[in-house]
Amino acid sequence: MPCSDSSVSVISQCTIYPDQKSAVKSLKLSVSDLPMLSCHYIQKGVLLDSPPFSVVDLLPSLKHSLSLALSHFPALAGRFETDADGHVHIVCNDTGVGFVHAKAKNLSLDAVLQPNADVPHCFREFFAYQRTLSYSGHFRPLAAVQVTELADAVFIGCTVNHSVLDGTSFWHFFNTFAEINRGAKKISKSPDFSRDTVFNSPAVLHFPEGGPKVTFSGNDPLRERIFHFTRESILKLKNRANNTHLFKTTHNCNSDDNGNCNDNGLSETAEILGKQLNDSWNAVHRYNGAKTAEISSFQSLSAQLWRSVTRARNLPDSKTTTFRMAVNCRHRLQPKMDSHYFGNAIQSIPTVATVGELLSRDLRWGANLLHNNVVAHDDATVRRGVEDWESAPRLFPLGNFDGAMITMGSSPRFPMYNNDFGWGKPLAVRSGAANKFDGKISAFPGREGSGSVDLEVVLAPETMAGLLSDGEFMQYVSVID
Repeated sequence: MPCSDSSVSVISQCTIYPDQKSAVKSLKLSVSDLPMLSCHYIQKGVLLDSPPFSVVDLLPSLKHSLSLALSHFPALAGRFETDADGHVHIVCNDTGVGFVHAKAKNLSLDAVLQPNADVPHCFREFFAYQRTLSYSGHFRPLAAVQVTELADAVFIGCTVNHSVLDGTSFWHFFNTFAEINRGAKKISKSPDFSRDTVFNSPAVLHFPEGGPKVTFSGNDPLRERIFHFTRESILKLKNRANNTHLFKTTHNCNSDDNGNCNDNGLSETAEILGKQLNDSWNAVHRYNGAKTAEISSFQSLSAQLWRSVTRARNLPDSKTTTFRMAVNCRHRLQPKMDSHYFGNAIQSIPTVATVGELLSRDLRWGANLLHNNVVAHDDATVRRGVEDWESAPRLFPLGNFDGAMITMGSSPRFPMYNNDFGWGKPLAVRSGAANKFDGKISAFPGREGSGSVDLEVVLAPETMAGLLSDGEFMQYVSVID
């Protein structure tokens, strides 16, 4: 049967409490946590084959495993509280998380995993707390799990407040939940709740009466699609971005699409980039010598997406287009943060170019912009970002405000397919309606691993149609059987 929003019926709801009382009392929201208060809760979930036992047995097992997992992640069972000075804290008071059992028995795997088709809207109904702002954590649970029965599958959707954690911590928790349900007596990775990092700040973020509002329209017509890229396709993209890479030439020149050497050379390229990348980065210095490594596979893929979406939007050549990418700062700081630090430890890197420049030059030009902006985001840049926010505390402006923006979230490095609850790894990873707008992209690892990537692409209908007819992009896309 076709998938529709009315396909899902809620059977029961309850609250799950931690198995043990929290030893953590309170965690103050950081410079990286606070801006997310105007963002929706994160919604990510896994589609699994039906278990080889009754759902009557599955539900108590999942509830018990969730309770045990919350004992290791007590912040998720707490609530927000704003103190007299305006600081927002997670009070780890063991008030629990939501648990929802739902059924969509008229839906099958064939209905929800159709090849060469948009993502069905019914996935949005597989999650709790639809389009709930993270600020709501002051008066509602910070997390919820929904288990939805399909005719021949089960979907486990996890919804967590975005001001409590980022993608790294989200998947750490979700993996731990699955690990415990598989029978683990001791979890493999314990979260780090320390708050002695550069993100811990005395700065106060003030809110309007009634709390913040979402920064983008949630009513615009959108299409959503999963594009699959095999390891081989991504290597082709990477080779295309690197083979005639400016910094591999021995002639110190900038080559055109045909490999011909232009005589404007390195200095002009560095001057252009110096104007376009973050003001805190000296492009000429970074471009000098061996400090610039090769463009990565993911940067090559991102650059191709940037080019093709921009082309599909039919924007004027003079228009500035922005590719915004979230980066994990845990390993960028010196000394490095604990890799299992619990919370948000991300910053957003905007890379800009005019439409004319991006589309008239080759793939490696745009890929270089992205690559060097990421390379430049080091310890000093992270700290400057914190200082800049402290000087003017503000919410994160999520959205596509000028019609020319792309925002990349999530990561193909997240261990999404490690969410084996005891009867096999997931068949697919999907998200809910949270934080979606024209130009929102989420990167997932491909199910087969080995460097494959799935891009969840959300675009205006006419832009999606243009992307699907873009030969430069679609030549790298594979159909998932």
